[in-house]
Amino acid sequence: MSFENVHPNLIIEPFCSGSHRQLVTFIEENYKCDCISLTGKKWHWRARCSALYISQKLPKSHSYKTIFASSVLNLAELLALRPDLQSTRKILYFHENQLIYPIQRTKDGDYQYGYNQILSSMVADDVYFNSKFNMNSFLGTIKSFIKKIPDYAPSNIENEIEMKCKVLYFPVSLPNIEKPMVTTSEEEKSKDPIHFVWPHRWEHDKNPDLFFNTLFKLLEEGLDFKVSILGEQYEEIPAIFNIGKERLKEKIQNWGFAESKSEFFRILSTCDVVVSTAIHEFFGVSMIEATHIGCQPLAPNRLSYPEIFPESCLYNTDTQLLSKMRKFCKRPDILRRREKIEVSKYSSTVLKKEYDELFNNK
Repeated sequence: MSFENVHPNLIIEPFCSGSHRQLVTFIEENYKCDCISLTGKKWHWRARCSALYISQKLPKSHSYKTIFASSVLNLAELLALRPDLQSTRKILYFHENQLIYPIQRTKDGDYQYGYNQILSSMVADDVYFNSKFNMNSFLGTIKSFIKKIPDYAPSNIENEIEMKCKVLYFPVSLPNIEKPMVTTSEEEKSKDPIHFVWPHRWEHDKNPDLFFNTLFKLLEEGLDFKVSILGEQYEEIPAIFNIGKERLKEKIQNWGFAESKSEFFRILSTCDVVVSTAIHEFFGVSMIEATHIGCQPLAPNRLSYPEIFPESCLYNTDTQLLSKMRKFCKRPDILRRREKIEVSKYSSTVLKKEYDELFNNK
């Protein structure tokens, strides 16, 4: 791979997939920048080893003024390998932080991912997070995280990092699609079964077991509904997906990753309720996209969701989730006449001014 310095800004994305890829695309479309990105596969290896690879690919002679990198990159390693980059303005962007990642089982090396993010934050000039929850959970966990070091543990790290931390919301490209509100005169349409959609990565941290098990209970109660399961799939898919595909085969409308963004939006426009059961979420792009199109969000009262959605859209317990979904099944007409939740403040159009300041491209 050849790489030349053409523009003043350098974008580095070691895991170019999902929201990481969307942010890279937004920056490339709006600002003068060079970009080096690696495919969104084998996340653990990207976090461990991408700095060395990238250090070899960047030009030895360059005039970069700003480096913008996601926190998957070990920025400290890159600067040690390429001290010529020290004079640039180094911006680190957190889509997620590893200090509170809910691992399924203890593995050797798990500690290193969070530790690398701490080191990267220390060498960065500016550290941005996609939500207040992301920033606060990272800063609030550093002290206890560092205490896991058995001896010779450093101190006051969180204070050193906090002074350069800010929230910069992810710029969601909201589609020009909105499902029309159902009026009282459209009774037949209002009687159609409620349509739930779950548009998340097929991984354990999105807690698909809770979503499917809730649907199984609705099914056992004899309630009618439709469901679409969207989202990206990786090498290891939780077993619940195969179980759910079989048990819900009469209810499933769409299954698997949408072939294009336009197809994804089209499917969302046919749905009524977008559900999150996540135990690890720092923003929630697909939830915002679905809400903008006209779906009613239903999310846990934790993580980034209280920051984004009103209290009426949140649930506190698994029992509350079941209760709310049951009510939607019984009275879809009431849901379809409610006012749409406003999420335009997270649109790329609104947020572009903040990114303009970041890249000095007014």
